[in-house]
Amino acid sequence: MSESYLWQDGTLRSWLLTRDHKRIALLYLGSITAFFALGSVGAALIRLQLLEPTGTILSDATYNRMFTMHGVVMVWLFLVPSIPVTLGNFLVPLMLGARDLAFPRLNLLSWYLFVASGLLVLYGLFRGGLETGWTFYTPLSSDYSEGRVLPVVLGIFLNGFSSIATGVNFIVSIHQLRAPGMTWYRLPLMLWALYATSVIFVLATPVLGITLLLLAFERLFRVGVFDPTLGGDPLLFQQMFWFYSHPAVYIMILPGMGVVSEIVSTFCRKPVFGYRFVAWSSVSIAAIGFIVWGHHMFVAGESLYSAIVFSMFSFFVSVPSAIKVFNWLGTMHGGSIRLDAPMLYAMGFIGLFTVGGLTGLFLASLAADVHLTQTYFVVAHFHYIMVGGMVSAYFGGLHYWWPKITGRMYPEIWGRLAAALIFFGFNLTFFPQFILGFEGMPRRYATYPAQFQILNVLSSAGAGILAVAYVMPLVYFGWSLFRGARAPDNPWGATGLEWRTSSPPPTENFAETPVVTTDAYDYGDMDARSGVADAGGGGPHHV
Repeated sequence: MSESYLWQDGTLRSWLLTRDHKRIALLYLGSITAFFALGSVGAALIRLQLLEPTGTILSDATYNRMFTMHGVVMVWLFLVPSIPVTLGNFLVPLMLGARDLAFPRLNLLSWYLFVASGLLVLYGLFRGGLETGWTFYTPLSSDYSEGRVLPVVLGIFLNGFSSIATGVNFIVSIHQLRAPGMTWYRLPLMLWALYATSVIFVLATPVLGITLLLLAFERLFRVGVFDPTLGGDPLLFQQMFWFYSHPAVYIMILPGMGVVSEIVSTFCRKPVFGYRFVAWSSVSIAAIGFIVWGHHMFVAGESLYSAIVFSMFSFFVSVPSAIKVFNWLGTMHGGSIRLDAPMLYAMGFIGLFTVGGLTGLFLASLAADVHLTQTYFVVAHFHYIMVGGMVSAYFGGLHYWWPKITGRMYPEIWGRLAAALIFFGFNLTFFPQFILGFEGMPRRYATYPAQFQILNVLSSAGAGILAVAYVMPLVYFGWSLFRGARAPDNPWGATGLEWRTSSPPPTENFAETPVVTTDAYDYGDMDARSGVADAGGGGPHHV
């Protein structure tokens, strides 16, 4: 077997022109880590501002620009691409038993598009700022905003092409590049989740692109689309924006669900309970996600009959999500559970996602939403799903596959401590915001009545703990690259094809094409088969 993908031609040019999916995954990892750090700075400044009822460090206008920067960077440049472009890029060919994705050049192009879009967005945010929020609602963005709307909107438009390219690559690869014997019902659940996510990428992202393009045309050429003074309809923007952006919630969370399925099975030493139900629940979430966008517009003038239908569908989408949670718990029941760092992150995901999902039902209810919309209840709900859920899964996946990616082990005790601190810090940050929202504190305000100060101070204190917890993995992952113990090929005793090659993998992934002969997550006689499945073996790899 050839040299590791990390060291084969280590020149800068070889990295920037690589077609190796594993190297492209690392290029994405570096890019979104930088964007995550920038978005976190915005969050820290917001929480510092809200320590005092009258504000502490930012003017009202600067505060508007700061929460817009935080939202735009975190949603479009971190949350949407995070797991698919990093772990997904690295793992899809390995899990399929393939040498690379179907379109390696398109994969590299997607990264360049992502970086270009990010730079364009940052140019707009820091060369004049933007105060529209991450949703760019009209007529604020089309007529009244004094910020740099066009560069940011065009950056997000360009970002959409990167997403579509990734989605097409994953769909074609999963259809065409599966190893011999890997039927659809032998696919790891991570691939089911990424497949469903890719379908949303391909079908929903063009709608966002068209919406933002129309907004740009309106600002440039005064064509009446969304601006009522030009004969447009501002609610049309909301309809089109949320037709993409609610499915985008599942773009963010579905890959995390796939990660959790892999981790729970491995650290419970059991096949995933109800495999087919979990697999098809990913497809169901993606499908139903396209018909619930209207619940974002309950107080925007939507007809009562439409609102009732959207409310009903919003309750329906919770069913496949609940199937996943109950099946993960069913997998844990009676399992031989090991509480290593990846499992702690997975358990944190399940708890935080459940809270976020249950509070979403309040917002799906017409009567409750009238009171809770535009309050901190919505902020807390969104962050329990996106940050508590998705980011926990992202960190869990990084810890789980770090030995495979780098060939090094991180210090386990520090990984467990970071997982515990993230869970504690997150709840201290965002649970008080449920109470603030219920009591009527509106979001996106730079000041607030004095009666809300105690809960805001608690929230800011939690944000400080969360910041320390997020920095910790960066430190010990970096340490592990130089001082960490050499990772064995399969440190967790997992069953997937990615664990049947060396750590880190060679450029071509496998010496010979693996042959799949059993279902996914079959731990029955894995140890007996491990010698045959080893990537250095002389024959086919039976898994």
